[in-house]
Amino acid sequence: MFKFTSILVLSLFSSLASATIIVDRKGVDEREYAADMHECTQMSLQVEQEAATRGGAVSGAAKGAAIGAAGKAIAGGSGTEGAKTGAAIGMGAGVLSRGSDRRRVADNFQAEQEQVVRNCMTGRGYTVLN
Repeated sequence: MFKFTSILVLSLFSSLASATIIVDRKGVDEREYAADMHECTQMSLQVEQEAATRGGAVSGAAKGAAIGAAGKAIAGGSGTEGAKTGAAIGMGAGVLSRGSDRRRVADNFQAEQEQVVRNCMTGRGYTVLN
């Protein structure tokens, strides 16, 4: 399931990256432009997000669990039950914060992918306007 979702997200971002790049097409052969845009978009797929997603999800939940356990102990929870309750509450908070981490990673990923397309098209002699 994760592979399918990742492929879907990568495909979506690759089409968005090329859609947000504005190139001055005056005097440009449309077939050559389309081929160059396709190649540059394909190159932008090399942008890696795997490490950031993997690290952020695990660390967010672990930090949340630790904070929750400590908070419960400070608030007067006693022994193992207090730690378990605090860890469960913290784990839930960590999982919820993971969603915002994923959105931030996705935004950064898209911006980096757009930059790759911009650089590629500029390197091929196109005037990129944005």
